[in-house]
Amino acid sequence: MQVYAFIDGSPIASAVCDVAAWTSLRLDVPLKMLHVLERSESALAGDLSGSLGVDSREHLLDELVALDERRSRLALEHGQHMLAEAERRAKEDGVEQVSSLQRHGSLVDTVAELEDDIRVIVIGRLGEGHESSAHTIGSHLENVIRTSHRPILVAVPDFSVPTSFMIAYDGSATAEKALDMVIASPLLKGLECHLLTVCPEGDERLKQMAQAEEKLQGAGFAVRSQRLQGDVHSALQQYQQQHNVGMLVMGAYGHSRIRQFFVGSNTTRTVSLSDIPVLLLR
Repeated sequence: MQVYAFIDGSPIASAVCDVAAWTSLRLDVPLKMLHVLERSESALAGDLSGSLGVDSREHLLDELVALDERRSRLALEHGQHMLAEAERRAKEDGVEQVSSLQRHGSLVDTVAELEDDIRVIVIGRLGEGHESSAHTIGSHLENVIRTSHRPILVAVPDFSVPTSFMIAYDGSATAEKALDMVIASPLLKGLECHLLTVCPEGDERLKQMAQAEEKLQGAGFAVRSQRLQGDVHSALQQYQQQHNVGMLVMGAYGHSRIRQFFVGSNTTRTVSLSDIPVLLLR
């Protein structure tokens, strides 16, 4: 299995490369740079001669078809250049086993086809056509989050190698599974762990969090646990900024207040407003 980095022409592509290289090195698995060529919405479809109306305009149709073919060739070449640059950057970051792949089709379909070979997906928060500083997410990312069963590491601009991470924990089965995945993987070993929950004082989840802290410590993690109050997103963001935490880790689905952030519009809000990479586990 490999780390798959999804590369496009967005300003965040360099950060995706760096995050993917870091992930590949931490997991000691090969890295695959992937560029998906989706059919342009402006591409011509079907027989347009009827819409043009008169035979004298057939040459215009020929020119439009030729233009569409040229655009496709340029997109293909541009993607190949991006993949070559991504490989070069990953090798500079220290990755020895790196290769590239270019596919035609939709991003979601490509992820589904390759899923058996995917260890972790690394994808930028924004795709082409967005400013890197924009606090939003691209539609491709949202679709991948909804459909993929693999861990997804969402890159943000200006990646710095993390020395710590925080887990948003609520004691549910989904949170426990995410905790077990963190413990079983070498990805975050050696990084300081901040175990966080958002709940009232005296809540039953605090007992579960204490057990989770013991489990993490037993696996060799240095753990700082903390109960937060108020709005979940605001509390997590404020804690991250105060303690300069480098990565957010969370189970991607569930029904509690915390994990509702990763369903529907709450997914969009949490990922879009994060200033650090977000690791989504299922």
